[in-house]
Amino acid sequence: MLGLYRKFKEGLSKTTSRLFGSIGGLFGGGELDADSVDSLEEALYGADFGVQTTEEIIGEIQEAFRREKELRARDASAIGGTVLRRVLKGSEAELLPAASPPTVVILLGVNGSGKTTTAAKIGYRLQEEGSSVLIAACDTFRAAANEQLKTWCERLDLELISSQHGADAAAVAFDAWQAARSRGKDYLLIDTAGRLHNKANLMRELAKIRRVLQKHEPGAPHHAILVADGSLGSNSIEQARVFHREFGLTGVAVTKLDGTSRGGALVGIYRELGLPVYFLGLGERAEDLQPFSVDNYVNAIFPAEPAEAESRG
Repeated sequence: MLGLYRKFKEGLSKTTSRLFGSIGGLFGGGELDADSVDSLEEALYGADFGVQTTEEIIGEIQEAFRREKELRARDASAIGGTVLRRVLKGSEAELLPAASPPTVVILLGVNGSGKTTTAAKIGYRLQEEGSSVLIAACDTFRAAANEQLKTWCERLDLELISSQHGADAAAVAFDAWQAARSRGKDYLLIDTAGRLHNKANLMRELAKIRRVLQKHEPGAPHHAILVADGSLGSNSIEQARVFHREFGLTGVAVTKLDGTSRGGALVGIYRELGLPVYFLGLGERAEDLQPFSVDNYVNAIFPAEPAEAESRG
């Protein structure tokens, strides 16, 4: 568990440093002052924790200050962690198996969000846990996507069903489902083409994939995951809203968090839309895609000794 927490701590270090590393007065070992609270509030907004969550954290810190008359860095961090745990209660999503295999997982999102690499990394994780996996390359628009997924699958020893450029994505998805069933695979992961969330024709293609699968497996897809680029911050909330309305998501995976200080956006997605979080992308390696853990996330964002964050900043 310590090693897993360290992955969260390192992967979210830019967000933590944004919150605490630049607020020298909060970490000088002295008492909390009004300027420190103002700086923390500004940093929470900058890290895309949103209005409601930011106001709750700052409000409870201010109330504790009025009550206790003095407050130190670790006290403020503990309060922030308490609020965040309360807000994120119930936000951990799991790739639970379907009643009968294969469990179908479809990955959705805009161009550049990291869908293809996330598909491979999820497949790797499932395989490492003892499940058998087949991956379907249903991004038939972008020739490079098939090559990228093929490279990842070869590297991670994953089976892949692909197609020719321009093939019908729904037909590829169906072929992959038949192959997964005949080969006795536990999971089928479907990588789809990146699309702008406001393009109706591309959204219709997703609906067609679902219709074709449901003709043969009424419960499919069992998991519909939006892969959101963490560096987009709160802009990913609107993406999630549209994909959820048009397709029906079961949750999200947030990628590229190691490269951004805007690690609070997943809080807004869960708070506004009720969509839980399956995975966080905390680095480039396959093992850096980690199942979302509220405890590890909160402990990384609001460390017990915030001065550690200052030294990393």
